[in-house]
Amino acid sequence: MIDLAGIEALVAVDRTGTVGAAAADLGYTPSAVSQQVKRLERTLGVPLLERVGRGVTLTAQGRRLVEDGGALLRDVERVTARVRAGAGAPTGQVRVVAFATAVRGLVAPLVPALADDAPGLDVVVTERDPWDAVAQVGAGGAELGVVHAWRGIGLQVPHHVRYEEIGEDVADLLVPADHPLAARDHVSPGDLLDEPWASTFEDSICYAWFLRMFGDQPRQPRIRYWASEFASHVALVAAGAAVSLLPRLGRGTLPDGVVAVPVVEPVPVRTVGLVWRASMAESPAVSFLAGRLRSALA
Repeated sequence: MIDLAGIEALVAVDRTGTVGAAAADLGYTPSAVSQQVKRLERTLGVPLLERVGRGVTLTAQGRRLVEDGGALLRDVERVTARVRAGAGAPTGQVRVVAFATAVRGLVAPLVPALADDAPGLDVVVTERDPWDAVAQVGAGGAELGVVHAWRGIGLQVPHHVRYEEIGEDVADLLVPADHPLAARDHVSPGDLLDEPWASTFEDSICYAWFLRMFGDQPRQPRIRYWASEFASHVALVAAGAAVSLLPRLGRGTLPDGVVAVPVVEPVPVRTVGLVWRASMAESPAVSFLAGRLRSALA
């Protein structure tokens, strides 16, 4: 009989790229992951991994097993969720991947109450950008994802992953308090072309929206500072070095010397949503946590 733990290990190697990363993702040692794959190879009588330099890659048989085995793991997941649904109380581990401001503004405030309301629930949280979060949930590396997508820039969600929009989040322009735009009721992209900007990196979904916001302008704005952390953006604005576009969720109280100004034409709105595998739809743990996240954003 095929060992499900071995399939899970092989799928993790495919998802993460290395045996070491797969081990970290699964909570095992690299040696344990290697042994699980080797045991699977002995059972099937075919090689599943082959060395390439210092790393490994899947053989053709390994690739076929990952494709078919992933569906098998989801079937087992679905059966397990149905059995646990009969028990009612949410228990077990739920791995959550969420974008940074959702970790601060949604997930972190829930933690104290979860200890009292669901003591059998073990929530493990990892920060991930939306594109990575969808991929990780789809590949089985997490059970629940908190993601965002700016209006007009959608997320590609695999067919076996479910998506639910749970709310919206608006972004404002942050400027120094003595900036000429600080006293305005609102600004539009045309007012901002000559400003020095702080931006997230080019591979982020926030940067994709930033470019789209200025799509109707004669030129793109000047980006002088690149930082993934919004806290760094706030510090740059406070220092008078840049302006920045920051969402309200998880932003916290702005320091003295920094002013938030609404933006129009277009209003920078991002949708906040949840993603989970369809095979986990009946899981009491996932359903419970998703419900709490919905209420938190509402």
